[in-house]
Amino acid sequence: MARQLEEQIVGRFPVGRRLRVLDVGMGRGTQALRLARAGHQVTGLERDAAMIATAREVLAGEPEGIRERMRIMEGDGRDTGVHFLPGSFDVVLCHGVLMHVEEPDALLAGLARVLAPGGLLSLLVRNGDALAMRPGLSGDWAGALAGFDAVSPLPRSRTDSNGGIPARPGPDVRADRLKTLTATLAGIGAPLHTWYGVRVFTDTAADGTDVPDDLETLLAAEERAGRTDPYRGVAALLHLCGVRG
Repeated sequence: MARQLEEQIVGRFPVGRRLRVLDVGMGRGTQALRLARAGHQVTGLERDAAMIATAREVLAGEPEGIRERMRIMEGDGRDTGVHFLPGSFDVVLCHGVLMHVEEPDALLAGLARVLAPGGLLSLLVRNGDALAMRPGLSGDWAGALAGFDAVSPLPRSRTDSNGGIPARPGPDVRADRLKTLTATLAGIGAPLHTWYGVRVFTDTAADGTDVPDDLETLLAAEERAGRTDPYRGVAALLHLCGVRG
């Protein structure tokens, strides 16, 4: 997913431009730190104290120039209007957060509000159109049948350190459908520009599975599938990129 985000940034902004980036629900700060290392001015917003402590500990080990480019704030993503002025950021990330928000429209509107004209909104969400895939491929037929209709708000899980991609959500978190989010993004003035699938082939892997020897080939296959129909439509997660008009 980091490659997809980099592709969108490079294709939208002049080479060498230092961007103002907001990472809402930054978790341990993996993605935020990657962008700070690339030279951008990054603000990470997170409400989990343990995640903030971990992010600050990692940041403390970075060179001074990177530490100066990254700011970590405690706060809720639904309160961006309290913390930031309209048009404050060129790029806003919200990865693995919507699945924990029962009514996400207000959150999304707030994210679009703090985007500058032409700015990029990057969302990572659970794919509500593919909830039957994992149980079906695992032989859980009752779970597969339930997955066709299940897009419901339930308990939280948290993000891991794998490039900002959330730990595999169980059946307990809400999902979003591409069609619905496309309409929502258009309504808040940041219409969908492009989208990708994430975890097309690997979502059925058991937790704790060893890293395969052919990891690079696996990643290449996932990357290709995430850009290709019909495979991307059945990915466990969707990466959506909207652009502020």
